[in-house]
Amino acid sequence: MLPGDGVGPELMHAVKEVFKAGNVPVIFDEHHLSEVQNTASEEKLDRVVDSMKESKVALIGKIHTPMEYKGDLASYDMRLRRKLDLFANVVHVKSLPGYQTRHNNLDLVIIREQTEGEYSSLEHESAKGVIECLKIITRAKSQRIAKFAFDYATKKGRAKVTAVHKANIMKLGDGLFLQCCKEVAELYPKIKFDTMIIDNCCMQLVQNPYQFDVLVMPNLYGNIVDNLAAGLVGGAGVVPGESYSAEYAVFELGSVPAPGPGRALAGGRSLCSAVPVPVPARSLRSPCPFSPLPLPVLDLQVRTRDLGGYSTTSDFVKSVIDNLHPHYGA
Repeated sequence: MLPGDGVGPELMHAVKEVFKAGNVPVIFDEHHLSEVQNTASEEKLDRVVDSMKESKVALIGKIHTPMEYKGDLASYDMRLRRKLDLFANVVHVKSLPGYQTRHNNLDLVIIREQTEGEYSSLEHESAKGVIECLKIITRAKSQRIAKFAFDYATKKGRAKVTAVHKANIMKLGDGLFLQCCKEVAELYPKIKFDTMIIDNCCMQLVQNPYQFDVLVMPNLYGNIVDNLAAGLVGGAGVVPGESYSAEYAVFELGSVPAPGPGRALAGGRSLCSAVPVPVPARSLRSPCPFSPLPLPVLDLQVRTRDLGGYSTTSDFVKSVIDNLHPHYGA
């Protein structure tokens, strides 16, 4: 467990409370890694990696990345992903029953490659006032993320995969990514495959998101699109993320930090509502032990501010626990 920054430590406490109430037989090896709280170092990062290699699974909060350049372009969050080769980020965007948004009954998945692309941390000043930022696209990693997307679609019973790109402008880089997706698609004839340029994809997501099923894309596009999609169903508080390598799985509180003052609030008052709480599937009627809490587990009267209510995180946690054990703590 890495509590992270902002509301992360408070939400991790919420996870522990639900684990305790659900008698989940898990012991957390807790590590504090934060660049803004000066608790980050290569030594601590190595300890986190060693712990991950032993347990194979982690639950992490948002590790804030300062914008200031302090001699190293790669953040600790990025370094952790690279050391564990967490190449696939998965964000399942699904509407909460009973919570009305502009688009309801949405169910789509955004998969992005997150070890290269625009986030390769390869920048330099080639001449005074001229910065070159390199975008890396490789055949091996493009094929790997494409195969991951089609395997995911197959296992989850999904019907279509859409490759999102900008190959009309970046003919070599995005062109290679697109070509790899097309090659992999031929190996999965039962799954429909199409392509879409990234700018049109953003417009289509706002106008008619129902046309999408599984979307696969390079790093930067995915980072933007999964935040856009999260806004369609209520915000980051209800859309946790997942990262995978061939051996490890990391579950994250959300695709973006909680908005506004929620980042700083504590004492049971943060804005975030739903976090990925691993609990017995039979108790929460969830198909996956790590997933957003599904309704009817969520009491619609217990809403945090990001969902239009006035309840605190503590109120939300109490509601979840009461659902597990109606008289727990009475």
